[in-house]
Amino acid sequence: MKTRFLYKNFVIILAVDALLIGAAWYLAYLLRFNFDIPAEAMANLERMLPLVLGIKLLTFYLFDLYRGMWRYTSIVELLNIVKVGVVGSVVIVGMVLFTHGFTGFARSVFFIDGILTVVFIAGLRLGIRLYFWLGTGDETARLFGLRRPRAKGAKKLLIIGAGDCGEKIYREIQDNAKLRYQVIGFIDDDVDKVDKSIHGVPVLGTTGQLSDIARRMKADEALIAIPSATSEQMRTLVALCEESGVPFKTVPGLGELINGRVTVNAIREVDYRDLLGREPIHLEEHRIGAYLENARVLVTGAGGSIGSELCRQICRFRPASLTLYERAESPLYEIELELKRHYPGIAIVPTLADIRDRRQLQQAFSACRPRVVFHAAAYKHVPMLELQPWKAVKNNIEGTRNVVEVSKEHGVERFVFVSTDKAVRPTNAMGATKRVAEMLVQSQNGCGLSSTRFMIVRFGNVLGSVGSVVPLFKKQIQQGGPVTVTHPEVTRYFMTIPEACQLILQAGSMGEGAEIFILRMGTPIRIDDLARDLIRLSGFEPEVDIPIEYIGLRPGEKLYEELITEGEGIVPTSHDKILVLRGAECDLEVLNGKIDGLARLAYDHEGEAIRGMLQGIVSEYKPGEKG
Repeated sequence: MKTRFLYKNFVIILAVDALLIGAAWYLAYLLRFNFDIPAEAMANLERMLPLVLGIKLLTFYLFDLYRGMWRYTSIVELLNIVKVGVVGSVVIVGMVLFTHGFTGFARSVFFIDGILTVVFIAGLRLGIRLYFWLGTGDETARLFGLRRPRAKGAKKLLIIGAGDCGEKIYREIQDNAKLRYQVIGFIDDDVDKVDKSIHGVPVLGTTGQLSDIARRMKADEALIAIPSATSEQMRTLVALCEESGVPFKTVPGLGELINGRVTVNAIREVDYRDLLGREPIHLEEHRIGAYLENARVLVTGAGGSIGSELCRQICRFRPASLTLYERAESPLYEIELELKRHYPGIAIVPTLADIRDRRQLQQAFSACRPRVVFHAAAYKHVPMLELQPWKAVKNNIEGTRNVVEVSKEHGVERFVFVSTDKAVRPTNAMGATKRVAEMLVQSQNGCGLSSTRFMIVRFGNVLGSVGSVVPLFKKQIQQGGPVTVTHPEVTRYFMTIPEACQLILQAGSMGEGAEIFILRMGTPIRIDDLARDLIRLSGFEPEVDIPIEYIGLRPGEKLYEELITEGEGIVPTSHDKILVLRGAECDLEVLNGKIDGLARLAYDHEGEAIRGMLQGIVSEYKPGEKG
């Protein structure tokens, strides 16, 4: 039935085009001979008409002019019509020149015919586009000086940012009748754009005038459509929006837009990550693609906040297969469904298994034969692991050793271990176990026992990840407070989940083996400032509507955290956000023996003995130290 419908449409389009081509050919003769065509010229007109129709329709077909949908006619398609019109006229002139040498033909007819054909064909398609616009938006109404009635329930929207992003959002709103918005104007700090218009919608003023404009235009909502805005710019815009009293949303930063496309679906509430920093990360995509494209990839901890985003980013580079290794069934199911929906051409293999079970690892590796492994599975909750350090040993150390050994046995080419800044001069069991895992991974290449390239990526707190302070603060704000901060001076380095995962992929492309890649985290953030910003973003005033309570540092928690400052052994790389610490340690035999001892203690839940043994392995580990 659908094929019959499409065929019927094609016949109708073909008939209309034939009529327009014939009309253009006849009108060209009328114009050339001042609407009094001589008999000889009329004979040439009639004799050439079938040839003109055949050549032009065939040219239209060969140039795919019948594949486009007229209601979505674009500048590209109009340019194609011009190109096809020129080609058709040139072919006709060539045939006439070859067969008749222009004898008996008025040469200007062919020129006029070419112009009229383009005007008629393009005009018809543009007219249909305008017709559909008239049915879905107020664009055409503006063209004719009319004003369409506001759709019932539609919100009056101000778009902050009269650039490419704002224009795309406007077009999508106009083309989608289901979006209940009426764009009433743009706002932009480029004074050259003020008083100009985009698709008939005026640029009303600068951001400093937002309050006056919002009140004058009776705006219901504002949209910050500047994905490249810096953290300082976002703070300023958020303050202006709050001052105006108009609800506001934003388009995500470029780092969050995995496919680079800005759409209405991406619009969300302004979040703290927007105030943290939105500078786009430069990815050397050719290097990343070189090791991921068409490769078999396995990610441990694939259902976690880091692991799941890592999987999304990996899929951009079209691996042959992606094995999701995860022990929590619900997160595994969710990321599997998401990836299969968005990347149907990639073999997504969900594996419900635990890294502590070596037999399960062997089976998974035998089935998928990965070329690249990203090891993101870990226990990360500092206070919880202080109470139960044996869990950190079993998961973070023994689990990592299992993944490392199985990777070597199956000839994995690249192994990327996701670590943390808490492994630097650790004061808690979580950080100490992650440091032991780093030493274990780093020693693999240092001992020269494997052709697998083992590398480590170390970074700080990931905003919005499971266990992050931000979800806790949001929940406390929803409950009316108080928001609990451990200490007024506690600071942390932060980065967003997409940014962290992009830099993990980048570091993975640079490693030769035994390196620790350290990500530049920018300026540390005071947790107290973070809490106050979140309260304001929620529409409240700190200490007035929502109290802040200082509860003291938790077990194993540090006042300041470090990422290892640039110094001896730390060198920059070709990427401006990545440093590298190169090491060639070979203490694997001793290390394995100590890990076996830790495993025995973990089996018996000997917490204090575990801490003592961790101090023997990681000399800089100071249990319970604060500062």
